[in-house]
Amino acid sequence: MQELPGVGKRYDLAFGQGGQRLSVVVRRDGTRDLYAFAERGDDEPAAVIELTEEQARILAAVLSATFFDD
Repeated sequence: MQELPGVGKRYDLAFGQGGQRLSVVVRRDGTRDLYAFAERGDDEPAAVIELTEEQARILAAVLSATFFDD
């Protein structure tokens, strides 16, 4: 976790050997920004997704397998 003065906090998650990673910025207003990096050393993200607080909760529920909508 890294404190981003005036913005919020950033969490970095690394995946696999190829250097894929996600950075999640949780802003003070509750908005979340997901930054997807495809390769090790990439300075520019391959994708950026902004989530509201509600969307972030739904995504978290889906990823934790606690949310199913048939």
